[in-house]
Amino acid sequence: MDSSKRKHRNYLTSTHIFSCNSCHCHLIDQKSIISRNFQGRNGPAYLVDSVSNVTIGAKEERMLLTGIHTVADIVCNQCHVKIGWKYLRALEEPQKYKEGKYIVEKSRVSKDFEWD
Repeated sequence: MDSSKRKHRNYLTSTHIFSCNSCHCHLIDQKSIISRNFQGRNGPAYLVDSVSNVTIGAKEERMLLTGIHTVADIVCNQCHVKIGWKYLRALEEPQKYKEGKYIVEKSRVSKDFEWD
C-alpha cells in the first residue's frame, strides 16, 4: 500500500482493536490489555503492555493515586489527542510492575471492529 494513502503508520490486524475516538487511528490490540480497572485523569482507564501509533511526550514526575511516578503523556499520532501516559519509573517497590506500561483512558478509545 502506498504510504501516502495510509490513515496511520501501523495497522493492527486483530479483530479486537481499540481505536482513537477522534480519528479512528488503531491504538490497542485487546490482547495487550493487562487490566481494565485503572484510573486515568478523566475516569476509568486500561493498563496495557503496548500501544501503536502514539507519540511519547516529555517525562515528568507526577503524583498519582498510587504515589509519585515518572511518566510521559502519550498522544495519538494522527490527531494529537492526549490518550493517556506511559509509566517510566515508579519510586515504590510494589508499583514497579507498571514501568514500561501504558495507561489509556477508556473515554479516548472505542472498539473498532466486530467482536465475538
